[in-house]
Amino acid sequence: MGKRQALQGNTIVSRAAIAAGCDFYAGYPISPSSEITHFMSQEMPRLGRVFIQMEDEIASIGACIGASLAGKKAMTATSGPGFSLMQENLGLAAMAEVPLVIVDAMRGGPSTGLPTRPSQADLMQIRWGTHGDHPVIALYPAFPEELFWETVRAFSLAERFWTPVVLVLDESIAKALEDIEIPEWDGNQVESRKPLKPDHLNIYDRSVGENPPRVDFFQGYPIHIDGLEHDSHGWPTSDPEVTQKMQTLRLHKIYEALDEIIHFNEYQLEDAEILVFSFGISARAGMEAVDMARDQGIRAGLFQAVTIWPFPKEALQERFRRIKKVLTVELNMGQMKYEVERAAYDDVDTRTLVRADGVPFSPEDILEKLREF
Repeated sequence: MGKRQALQGNTIVSRAAIAAGCDFYAGYPISPSSEITHFMSQEMPRLGRVFIQMEDEIASIGACIGASLAGKKAMTATSGPGFSLMQENLGLAAMAEVPLVIVDAMRGGPSTGLPTRPSQADLMQIRWGTHGDHPVIALYPAFPEELFWETVRAFSLAERFWTPVVLVLDESIAKALEDIEIPEWDGNQVESRKPLKPDHLNIYDRSVGENPPRVDFFQGYPIHIDGLEHDSHGWPTSDPEVTQKMQTLRLHKIYEALDEIIHFNEYQLEDAEILVFSFGISARAGMEAVDMARDQGIRAGLFQAVTIWPFPKEALQERFRRIKKVLTVELNMGQMKYEVERAAYDDVDTRTLVRADGVPFSPEDILEKLREF
């Protein structure tokens, strides 16, 4: 058993990253994620691991890409404005199939916005911030234990699928001190890359649904990796047939493993007549609102999306075969509601509770909306 402690969300994430084997961190301080960089600056050197404070967020993710290609488990952390700066290199990581973890502790925007206020408005930036067709995995924990284990899972998924993984936090969850028992855990459940000595250097060659047989840099092999579309050797190509194949390989290594990637939690949905769909701090308010609604005879239940990308469309559609009312609760002006509406059938009554004033929803806010059905 671990020791129960009151820890800030950013500290929980940092400790989980270290437990998961993160051995390279590059970052630049920005509210509300700065405590992650601060914690890692102290702990990584003490453990014989690498910490670098870079000059900005562009350099931070660039350093993480280089470290990952050299065999390190790399992480950086930022918030909305810094995440915007990372988009070009995020596309490079997706194209070159580079595993790394990016923490996005969201704040109000756009631009400098509300540096010390919560928001859930980076959701579409996370999915579509960089150009082109590309896979994205994004995990959105809401509770202290989820913060720890979803950080661990972020590293496992990055290594398992050779892709960037975004760990999404609210400002409120990142900053709040909460009670948690950090487990005494040796990291044996984390996916780790296995040394490979290939008999050829077709480093991107595989079947649909498989990962590339990657070789790390500095192992004595001539490897070519860049942001251009490439053939199985990593060399640039514009051949239509090869390009289509590579696009398909990158997307389907994610799409053919949705059951492994997509996590969600259900609360009181067994007999629910209204489904509350939410995530992060809003889902926490939603859970209490469901209890309050039940006390008043309203049969509500909560669907908490833990994996937000890929979106849990099939799981929602399964619930919509029985539940014909849904309320999407999100602290923005309406982003994920469109994904819910796309998943809903024609006979599902879809409603929303949205705002972007930097104040989290209370359970009473959600209950009032539930009463309107």
